[in-house]
Order: sequence, then structure tokens, then C-alpha cells
Amino acid sequence: MSARLDSAQPYVVGAFRIVVGLLFAVHGAASLFGVLGGAMGTHGGTIDAGTWPGWYAALIQFVAGGLVLLGLGTRAAALAASGSMAYAYFDVHQRAALWPIQNGGELSVLFCWAFFLLVFTGSGAFGLDRLATRRTAATGEPAAEQAPMAV
Repeated sequence: MSARLDSAQPYVVGAFRIVVGLLFAVHGAASLFGVLGGAMGTHGGTIDAGTWPGWYAALIQFVAGGLVLLGLGTRAAALAASGSMAYAYFDVHQRAALWPIQNGGELSVLFCWAFFLLVFTGSGAFGLDRLATRRTAATGEPAAEQAPMAV
């Protein structure tokens, strides 16, 4: 059974990446463009451009989420997204209480760890990273993203 599950791993990681990237990008789009209900607390509005940290967080969410969704520069985009969510948790949510269930930070924690996982797994299947890796492997140039090695 393990061999069958292991063979499906790239596809499951790819599907996971697509869902997490889409949700993150949509969250940023809502704050930047006022779509899908807009930014939280604005009654359908947007966050004012250049406002710290909200507008920058929304920009990171939109751009990094889109890159992760496409599987383009997945590891770097996931690292930026994970870091932004860690910042959101420790700077915004943890001021209210220690535990995420008490301070409303569950989504920040989940996004942080989901993106942190993608830093180490890469894009999985269906990502544009894999197309670039195949192209560079065919030309003999070093591949941009290698599969992780077991130690």
C-alpha cells in the first residue's frame, strides 16, 4: 500500500499546492480589489494602498498565492507566504491571546505551515516549475529545482 501511496505523492502535492495557492491568492485579491466581499472589516472595500502591514500582506498574498497556484517559483513564493503568515500570527493575533483558537489566528497558522511544507516538497505535479526543470534537463543545463533527497 505504501508504494501505491508514494507513487501518487507528486499528484497529491500538486493538488494541495493548487488549492492552497488559490485560497491565498483569492484572500489577497479580496483585500486589494474588493472582490468576493472585500477586505475583512471594510464592508466590501479594499485596504488603502501602501498601508502597513495590511496592504503589503495583501500584495504578498495575491502575488505569492498566484505563483504557488501556478507552480512557478514555488519554493521561494511559499517561503515568502509562510513568513508573511508567521508575521501575521505573531504580530497581529498573538497580542490577543497565546492559542490560535483564542486569538483568531488559525488561518494564519494553517497557511504558514502549509506554505512551509511546500518550501520543502516543491511544486509536485502540474506545476510550471516542472516544465522548466524538464526543459533544462533536455538541454543539459542544471535544473532549477531538484527533488528532495532522503538522508
